[in-house]
Amino acid sequence: MAKSVDEFNKKRLRSSNITVVISIALVLFLLGLMGLILINAQKYSDYIKEQLVVNAYFDENYDAKDSVKIAKLEEETFKKIQTLAPVKKATYISRSMAATEAKKSMGIDSDALFEENIFPSSIEIALKPEYVDPAKIDEAIKVIKSVPGIIDVKNDSTLMVDVYNNLSRILRWILGFSILFLVLAVVLINNSIRLKIFSKRFIIKTMQLVGAKRRFILKPFIIEAVVLGAIGAFIGLMALFGVWYYFTNQIGSAFVQDNQQYVWLVLLVVGVGIFITVLSTIIATWRFLKSNVDDLYYS
Repeated sequence: MAKSVDEFNKKRLRSSNITVVISIALVLFLLGLMGLILINAQKYSDYIKEQLVVNAYFDENYDAKDSVKIAKLEEETFKKIQTLAPVKKATYISRSMAATEAKKSMGIDSDALFEENIFPSSIEIALKPEYVDPAKIDEAIKVIKSVPGIIDVKNDSTLMVDVYNNLSRILRWILGFSILFLVLAVVLINNSIRLKIFSKRFIIKTMQLVGAKRRFILKPFIIEAVVLGAIGAFIGLMALFGVWYYFTNQIGSAFVQDNQQYVWLVLLVVGVGIFITVLSTIIATWRFLKSNVDDLYYS
């Protein structure tokens, strides 16, 4: 009879542990997924901002005999602009290149109807994401205009402001959902742990009544919590990166290439899983350590 009772308790304990691990894995999977989305959304936001360019124009009026001198000046100006703090990338566009692009956009194939030198040479500049901020764009343009050889800088400031505001709004929503998932992770993992500890409340109180110290009683529960948290985090991360690998293969893009960010995400997920599991275990166990024997039947 005693053997059957022990086997029943072992099965119930095993079932309880499996339930806790699955709960932790599922919650951490969702939390990690929001983390991946947030990381890639920020990178994609930066990428879109870098596609918003400003155009710095050289003087189009100069004597043909000064062409060599002007070419040297434009080369020096281009090198100078590449070193400016707001500049992410700069591309030099000669007069002939500008004429070719204009012909393409207008659908003109004949050179007879198109004069090559009517467009000035220019530099197409992609700003760093932080300088696409409407509060800093004017400052960046002033810095570019101050470079000798540049006579005008043009940009579609309205488009930049609209794109910046929309991206910022999307990122705020994603961040808000990430915080919400973190709160849900705490609540769900805490509830799973509390149910597990609740099933052992009589064992906890029995150990206390026979003289075991609270620290001694807590120790095995904390060790078990660390193990369960680590296993749950491992399963959650395996599922997370499996789903993410399949998704990126389907769309043909690896998104963020910075492995360091993935490492930080893994450490965060594992840390959150273990921390919440251990904290919930301590709180739930301490509750029964402080309770009376009679309270165990009504908890």
